[in-house]
Amino acid sequence: QVQLVESGGGLVQAGGSLRLSCAASGSIFSINAMGWYRQAPGKQRELVATITSGGTTNYINSVRGRFTISRDNAKNTVYLQMNSLKPEDTAVYYCNADVVRDRSGRYYHYWGQGTQVTVSS
Repeated sequence: QVQLVESGGGLVQAGGSLRLSCAASGSIFSINAMGWYRQAPGKQRELVATITSGGTTNYINSVRGRFTISRDNAKNTVYLQMNSLKPEDTAVYYCNADVVRDRSGRYYHYWGQGTQVTVSS
């Protein structure tokens, strides 16, 4: 099996920064796209940012220019550097990964357990 473990959440004042990490472990042959989602209370989970195995990134408009997604393929880890945080960024942040477990090329979608990010005004 595959596990995704997130870390780095917490409480920060508006304008501050946090860096989230998500490490994948287990039966991994390779990882395709990795990404971060978030879910605020009473709202649907939304995509925040994605990064391909080759490093191509994509962001939702509300975080572009403030957040940076990156990955370390050797460590099977994805990061989310969050700067200039706003109260509306408050949410549980989840990482996900499209994991290839063997040479078949078939990939499986995995989620982390989530980490709370709270931005106070």
